[in-house]
Amino acid sequence: MKKFIIILLSVISPVVLKAQEENKGVSFNVQGDLVSSYIWRGMYQSGAAVQPTLGLQVAGFSLTAWGSVDFTGQGHKEADITAAYSIAGLTISVADLWWAGQSGIYNDRENGKNNYFNFDNHTTDHIFEAGLSYALPVEKFPLSISWYTMFAGGDRKTISDGSRVNAYSSYMEFGYPFTVKGVQLNAAVGCSPWRSEQYKNDDFAVTNVSLKATKEIHFNERFSLPVYTQVIWNPNREDVHFVFGITIR
Repeated sequence: MKKFIIILLSVISPVVLKAQEENKGVSFNVQGDLVSSYIWRGMYQSGAAVQPTLGLQVAGFSLTAWGSVDFTGQGHKEADITAAYSIAGLTISVADLWWAGQSGIYNDRENGKNNYFNFDNHTTDHIFEAGLSYALPVEKFPLSISWYTMFAGGDRKTISDGSRVNAYSSYMEFGYPFTVKGVQLNAAVGCSPWRSEQYKNDDFAVTNVSLKATKEIHFNERFSLPVYTQVIWNPNREDVHFVFGITIR
């Protein structure tokens, strides 16, 4: 796993450094979301949370750091890093997902350590995920299709002999954005195609049916505040969530 990280950094670093030198076509994304609850792919993660984003984009390449921490600061804590490349509606990504926070099973609590830098495939809390998504190049039918598979790290399952092996938990989602009277809407349906401890399913299961509505509140010509609400059903868990969020950027 360490070799994988070193290779990834060796590919990313020259691109970023070259972009900084030329200072052309470089854009940054700095924002934060306040949400009433954090729901991920139909799965409840925490109550009210702060979710900062720091992103760098050079042409079709992007590197994004994203996090989430609940308002208590003692429960869920997440820090994700995603490298992606997009071209002609197709996006390929590799992500390091770390949501162990203060309660990871391999944390060294006696010494007050969270072991973020433990990348051993058998004991790490990190989960590495590859993604592929494609948005149809049709304005009247802008359907997007995404697939994500966890290929290494803490996503594991127990097999018949009692050993723990990679589970390759996967998630597929169809998304459809549209606008009604100035309100941006996005409908999505997501599923887990096979057994996964991450999504709590034994075989194929629909885990996420959602509708998100976003509207910008304009205070003046320079400042506007996007607010959104989202209703989320998880048929597999027979659960429902209603989320309110504010984006500050």
